[in-house]
Amino acid sequence: MQGIGDRFQQGTKYSLEGLGDEKGWQFDAEAFKDYPDAPRVKLAAPEAIAMPVGEAMRLRRSLRDYTGRPIRLGCLIQILWAASGVTERRGGCVLRTAPSAGALYPIETYLLANRVDDLAAGLYHLNVRLWELELLKQGDLGPRLARACLGQGMMAAASVDLIWTAVVGRSKRKYGERAYRYVYLDAGHICENVYLAATALGLGCCGVGAFYDDEVNAIIGVNGKAETTVYLASIGTLG
Repeated sequence: MQGIGDRFQQGTKYSLEGLGDEKGWQFDAEAFKDYPDAPRVKLAAPEAIAMPVGEAMRLRRSLRDYTGRPIRLGCLIQILWAASGVTERRGGCVLRTAPSAGALYPIETYLLANRVDDLAAGLYHLNVRLWELELLKQGDLGPRLARACLGQGMMAAASVDLIWTAVVGRSKRKYGERAYRYVYLDAGHICENVYLAATALGLGCCGVGAFYDDEVNAIIGVNGKAETTVYLASIGTLG
């Protein structure tokens, strides 16, 4: 008997007979999310990361034992740029540091700043186009996120937690049901960039796929349908 995963794999396959319900290129110039009424923090341009990428790849590990010390805002900016920094604007596309199927960029970045110098504790959304953080909720939300991640205490001990959602409709306009494969690939590309940047900055990072979907969605205020959490990462200082 096939489980839901088996049916998903079969139902989203391409074949030589056709590409299923793929719809072709339908670029949506308004496929960005912002919170116009939220308090904003303008981000500086990122500093260059000195460690060669090959060395960062060699040293990269999933690390969970954090000291609880704060990180510099400059380090956070470098990590956010590695995740979703704009590298080029071409023909209506805003190209970024991580690849995305069809340059549709369905992944949104939220962050829980637990302990970041010069940044109030709380939940923020990264506005990629304006290179700003939008404050959605102020306060210590780390323990709540830890409970929503199956009790993983590292989420509360981390200096910052990243939460990635997928706005699936951005990709479905072109790829139909196949889009569900691509949003997870996109999130993986982003998280690996974050791993490498954190490693190069001497910080620990751990990707998180174990979480209660509805609880994390409630923390960031998305409905779990049009937009839903797909991946998280904790980042913290090491002893």
